[in-house]
Amino acid sequence: MKQLLQRAVHSPMLAPVRAFMLGTLDGGASPSVGAVQFGDLRRLTPISQVWGFDRGLPIDRYYIELFLARESPHIQRCVLEIGDNQYTRRFGGARVTVSDVLHVTPGAPQATIIADLTAADHIASDRFDCIILTQTLQLIYDVHAAIRTVHRILKPGGVVLATMPGITPLNDAEWSRQWYWNFTKLSAARLFRDQFPDSCVTVATHGNLLSAQAFLQGLAAEELSQDELAYGDDRYEVTITVKATKPLQADGESNGRTSP
Repeated sequence: MKQLLQRAVHSPMLAPVRAFMLGTLDGGASPSVGAVQFGDLRRLTPISQVWGFDRGLPIDRYYIELFLARESPHIQRCVLEIGDNQYTRRFGGARVTVSDVLHVTPGAPQATIIADLTAADHIASDRFDCIILTQTLQLIYDVHAAIRTVHRILKPGGVVLATMPGITPLNDAEWSRQWYWNFTKLSAARLFRDQFPDSCVTVATHGNLLSAQAFLQGLAAEELSQDELAYGDDRYEVTITVKATKPLQADGESNGRTSP
């Protein structure tokens, strides 16, 4: 019996259990209390005050651009982007025939449409094949009204590609004055599925403990390895991405759901 127990304890199949018990799974042995070496991270202010733009590509932008690159075939024909059209041009290229830019402020550079997404009745329904909605919803208090507008102005079969912040610093003095929300996978899914059928909404999270810590410090994506950035841990949601498709509409039927 003793030999049997020894073989069981040292079985390769139990290696993950032993590693978990010893604190060595995904990161090595845990240091004892008081022995943690913080190094450059023992500070009360971040290394970068501008999300890492001054050091390279911000970590949330890395996840955003990875998402848009993967979904780039949907960026085609008539496309609406918020603020400017850099992602429309970069990821849509020659597939885009009409590039519109929505901005809430009159006179904004590049803007072709001045509107508030929560009250944009002057934008025609069923107009856009794709809407690029990156890092915008956190700045809108009535996010439900904004998504209703997005759904309305999409053509049947059109796609919205949205990204939202999860774990993030609020470094920018301008944006922090109107930064209402941070999101989770659960809240993002609920928000879009209130307007789009469940089967037409795909929600994903991006990030892990290391990338979240690095982003809060303002480190750039170039300062982490590809493996470190690619590792996913749903407990640390740095960026949430949503792909939502407006169903093809049959005569006499309505798209999505109706909100109360």
